[in-house]
Amino acid sequence: MPVPLLPARPGETQHQRAARTLREAVRRAELLPGTRLSTRTLAAAWRLARVTVQDALDQLRAEGVVEVRARSGSYVSQGTVRGDVSGDERRRAQTPEVPLSKWAQRALTGERSEAGGSGDRIDFRLGQSAGLFPSQMWAESLARWAARSGQDGPAAELLRPSALGPYGTRQAIAGWLTRERGAEVTPEMVMLTAGTQSALDLLARTYLEAGRVAVIEDPGYPGARRALGAVGAEVCGVPVDQQGLQVASLPPLAALAYVTPGCQFPTTVTLSAGRRAALLDWASSANAFIVEDDYAADFHHAARPPAPLQAQAPWQVLLLGTFSQSLAPALRSGYLVAPPAVLDTLARTRPLTDLHPPTLDALALADFLASGGYARHLRRARTRLAHRHELLHGALHQVGLTPLPARAGSHLLLPLPHGLDEAEVQARAAALGVGVAKLSDYALKASGSSALLLAFAHLSPERIREGAALLGEAMASGRGGYTR
Repeated sequence: MPVPLLPARPGETQHQRAARTLREAVRRAELLPGTRLSTRTLAAAWRLARVTVQDALDQLRAEGVVEVRARSGSYVSQGTVRGDVSGDERRRAQTPEVPLSKWAQRALTGERSEAGGSGDRIDFRLGQSAGLFPSQMWAESLARWAARSGQDGPAAELLRPSALGPYGTRQAIAGWLTRERGAEVTPEMVMLTAGTQSALDLLARTYLEAGRVAVIEDPGYPGARRALGAVGAEVCGVPVDQQGLQVASLPPLAALAYVTPGCQFPTTVTLSAGRRAALLDWASSANAFIVEDDYAADFHHAARPPAPLQAQAPWQVLLLGTFSQSLAPALRSGYLVAPPAVLDTLARTRPLTDLHPPTLDALALADFLASGGYARHLRRARTRLAHRHELLHGALHQVGLTPLPARAGSHLLLPLPHGLDEAEVQARAAALGVGVAKLSDYALKASGSSALLLAFAHLSPERIREGAALLGEAMASGRGGYTR
């Protein structure tokens, strides 16, 4: 009597199910070496087509579990039983407890999710898609290059993978940054990345190690803190105030300093002119690279954004940018601008991890930039974000709250009225169906400042108004309330 057919797993085909049944039977010594396997008998017992059973036997033959004898049929191969079946079962049932490396332990320190949960009716937490992706225009650009991917000649050369990314895309990004941002960039200074996080990881592994110092803003972007700390470097948090990074608090020596001068994350303040000059002077004396994250440059709400720090010292500032913010998080596309000598090193170390950026996506991005599609998309997106920024700002004022206006980006900083605790307000807001982020979640050290971070780009005007009203209710229900 054939062994019983095991229950199907989700997504499993019938021939895979049959192969798994026979494989497990051999492993458990229910089918011994030399046992003949008849497709007719198995198909009848399992109520499967004989061709399905034959497909299963062909797969097991490829694995060495089954052997075919000329003019005789299929048999369980010799040497398939490994002796202690019960021991084998124990081995298969337990995941090996291999100790984590020091890198993994450091990388997991401070792990947290920035995206909101699905349980909140109105979710102001950071890390959510703004839903601004111009899908039709992007699909058209991608389709044009996909159609050329099998052709010879010039198209084949353009599609050849490169550690830095296609030259045409680097040229388009260099032109965009020079024209729109006032950066000092040539195509030879551009490397395509999978976004800011991948660039930070590459820079950290290239320039940091135990015994070296990396500087970050405090509060600041948690992804930078984890990437720089994971390689064993000492991560030094420098306080931020209304003029941005407190340059006077920088350590005397460092290898890298990660900053967001155009729109500090998460406070949204802009680094003052005096501190920009002081930061460049410090980097020169400390023999450090400044890693400038220009994450919000494409989403300024009024006038033009400040020029990147890179324009003042292109030999010392490594500029990071991403299209994931302005297009879609699912499109992992960004860039790193650095001196050619730095890019030469990065291009030679990059193949150890991801070889090269996705070529088709990169070429579609070049089309999108060159055709003016990206500029048109940004004009529409900026109008929408500016409107929602003003809407949230005004709605909070109506309930007696005073947020700090943001010059750029997709979230507001809301200082809490005196006497209110971040965690308590967050809990009361959650009870009303509103998700918010706490400023302290982004800080290395307690600063004594209590504030909430409110993302707005993904919310409809109706949700924004309703959420602001509920936040006012959550504040007013605090112990003793507060004075409006």
